[in-house]
Amino acid sequence: MKFKIAAFVLALAAPVAFAQTTTWKSDPAHSEVDFAIKHMSLTNVHGRFGAVDATITYDSANIAKSSVVATISVAGVDTGEAARDNHLKTDAFFDVAKYATATFQSTSVVKQPNGLKVTGNLTIKGITKPVVLDVDGPTAPVTGMDKKQHVGFSATTTLHRQDWGIGTSFPSAVLGDDVKIDIELDAAQQ
Repeated sequence: MKFKIAAFVLALAAPVAFAQTTTWKSDPAHSEVDFAIKHMSLTNVHGRFGAVDATITYDSANIAKSSVVATISVAGVDTGEAARDNHLKTDAFFDVAKYATATFQSTSVVKQPNGLKVTGNLTIKGITKPVVLDVDGPTAPVTGMDKKQHVGFSATTTLHRQDWGIGTSFPSAVLGDDVKIDIELDAAQQ
């Protein structure tokens, strides 16, 4: 009889435990921030930033209580072309000597039919502007090699480079004004 009562109590408590707020930390080996920008109105140049360190607080019962904080290593910018990467690190673009990282702090998280809409403040080169991320995820959790639960998030947004003082001496015919951002996060439960 005691076993049946204990099983009943556990069965009632399971949804409550699942609905609790959980914290997730990005796995640096499987998370990245990529970008694409039009060059000479001809082709898209692709690149990626260095490490991304994100912490996600996720409340499945009340999505509005969820939040994201992330730091991105701008100093690790990589387009596959060393001369271009070195130019991007100068004060004409990211000025990594002064601003080695960019940061994102969410201000709201809203459930959408196909994922989440995360609004927040993005700071690049000391300039903070609001951005909206369209997010797919979280995926169903899986157990990683580290024995922790992992979920995936994919997010996209488009930034206007001149809003952050990036490459302002280059006209849009040479360097597109819009930069497409793609974010992939593999996050482990803490």
